[in-house]
Amino acid sequence: MDLKRLKHLVALADTRHFGRAALQCHLTQSAFSRSIQAAEDELGLLLFDRGTLEVRCTDAGAFVVERARKLLFENHCLERDVSLYRERLIGDLAFGVGPYPAATMVSPLLAEIRTRHPGVCVRVEVNNADYLAAHLRAEELDFYMADVRNVVAAADLDITRVAQLSAGFYVRWGHPLLSRPSLAAAALLPFGLASVRVPDTVLLGMGALMGLEAGSRLPLAVECDDLNLLKTLALTTDTVIACTDAGSVQDVAAKRLVRLQLVDVPAVFADMAIVSLKGRSYSPMARFAVDFIHHQAREMAPV
Repeated sequence: MDLKRLKHLVALADTRHFGRAALQCHLTQSAFSRSIQAAEDELGLLLFDRGTLEVRCTDAGAFVVERARKLLFENHCLERDVSLYRERLIGDLAFGVGPYPAATMVSPLLAEIRTRHPGVCVRVEVNNADYLAAHLRAEELDFYMADVRNVVAAADLDITRVAQLSAGFYVRWGHPLLSRPSLAAAALLPFGLASVRVPDTVLLGMGALMGLEAGSRLPLAVECDDLNLLKTLALTTDTVIACTDAGSVQDVAAKRLVRLQLVDVPAVFADMAIVSLKGRSYSPMARFAVDFIHHQAREMAPV
């Protein structure tokens, strides 16, 4: 079966409507219907139930469409790689990052790319891991970087750990908590805690450390995936923010933020990982970016 017909099967499975699928494939509805019928005749299987409201895959259809998606993806990757090889293209770059790597690793990478490859166009998406995974699967991103605990493992993803970045709780200079000689985690709660989105397992663990009832999550006064906004909040209010140490170096050096020393909280880390689509090779520019990130991470969090 040719790839064009496989595309027609996937389009019908996705739209569940002959008219919409035909429009998506730039065919008349009659021509599209003939293509689907020809596929069923060729395979000797009924692939779709033609309902009155929408078209649905039969069990056989779901089986075939799943494999058709894989074949189309592999074909797309082959065409892309051959084009890069033939034309020796560096390729533009699109990648995603969570809030912590956005505040620590992206600026040096962009500076390096602009210096060494000024003709390359770069697009950076800063968002949460669920959003980035959806756009990675849509092939709008070459890869993304986020805390591995926020990444839902799946058969179509390659997840490569990069580094563990130490983290802690920060407040502005002059904060009331800084006057206390000994500081326990529970003392932070009355001031309100702010953080980027973190997994429930982490919130439950922190809730236990702060003396909350069993099974209680750490309450967050503000949850925001923009670390710069969180730091501004800490500088202008008594809110306590969770932040990687690497993401607050300049603020600490300038005596804007202070890291709280808690007597009852063990070492906390952001566990950074690079996520890519399994089976899709990197363009030369994406390979350069990933290698740079690994090198930078080793310098930030040496083993």
